Amino acid sequence: MYPLVRELAANDAPIRVPVTVTCRVLKIARQPYYRWLTCPVTDADLVEAYRANALFDAHREDPEFGYRLLVDEALEVGESMAARTARQICSNNGWWSAFGKPKRGKAKKPGPPVHDDLCAATDKHGVIRHEFNAEAPNELWLTDITEHRTGEGKLYLCAIKDVHSNRIVGYSIDSRMKSRLAVAALNNAASRRGDVAGCVIHSDRGSQFRSRKFVHAINRHEMVGSMGRVGAAGDNAAMESFFALLQKNVLDRRSWATREELRIAIVRWIERTYHRRRRQDTLGQLTPIEYETIMTTHETMTATQAA
Repeated sequence: MYPLVRELAANDAPIRVPVTVTCRVLKIARQPYYRWLTCPVTDADLVEAYRANALFDAHREDPEFGYRLLVDEALEVGESMAARTARQICSNNGWWSAFGKPKRGKAKKPGPPVHDDLCAATDKHGVIRHEFNAEAPNELWLTDITEHRTGEGKLYLCAIKDVHSNRIVGYSIDSRMKSRLAVAALNNAASRRGDVAGCVIHSDRGSQFRSRKFVHAINRHEMVGSMGRVGAAGDNAAMESFFALLQKNVLDRRSWATREELRIAIVRWIERTYHRRRRQDTLGQLTPIEYETIMTTHETMTATQAA
C-alpha cells in the first residue's frame, strides 16, 4: 500500500496526488508512511527474507521435508526460528512437502528422471522388462534406500550392489534421508572399487537420486546414470531382494533401542554374513567374496596365458 502512495505522490506521476489525499482515501495514517519512506526495508523484513531463503534452499534440496524438518536445516546454516514461523513462511510461498496431502484433489506429479532407463528391454510380447546382467565387476551397479525404526527414531541405509557378484560395494547409514546419504554411499563404493569410469548405476526416481549433488557425484566418478519408471518395483527388484534379506535377518529380528545399535548390526551382517557366509544360487553356491576372488583369478590367468 505504501509504494502506491509514493507512486501517486511522485513528481513525474501522470496525475500527481498529494500524500494527504491518498492517505485519507486509503484510510491510513501518514506517520507510518513517512517512517516507511525513510526505511522501506525494516529489520523484521530482512530477518524474514533470510529465514525464507534458508527454508527455500533446504526445501529445494530435499522436497520431501515438511516445515518441522526444514527448521532444523535452516538452523544448520545459522537461521533459527520457531516451527510456527517456518510454517507461515512455507505456507505463504507454497513450499509443501512432496509427501503432503494433495491440495484440491490434485496430487503432485512425480519428478522427472534425470537419466534414461538403460536396463529396460522389451520382450517379444511388447512388455517392458528389466535385465540386470554384468559380465565383469563395475559394469552395472544398483542402488536404493531402506529405513527402519529404532527407539531414537528412524535409521536410513543406502546400499549399492554390483550385479556381477551381488556384492554390496558401498553403503551409507544416517539418521536423515537426504541427498548426502546417497552421495556418501556412491563415494564409498567408488573409493572401494577404484576405477569405476563407465560403470552404469541404476536407481529409482527418489529425490535423493535426482538431486544435483548425486548427479554431480556420478559425473565426478565418470559413471553413467540409469533411472527406472515411477511406481514400478520390478524395475529395481534385484536391489529389493537384498533389502528383503536384510529385513528378515536383521531389521525384524528384534527391536532396536538406539540407531548406533542397529547400525552396528547392519554393518556386521553385510560384511561378515552376507559377503562371506551366505552362498547364493545365482553365483553357483558361492559367496560374493568367493565369486569375485575366483573370477578375478580366472581373468588374471587368462590374460597371462594370452600374453
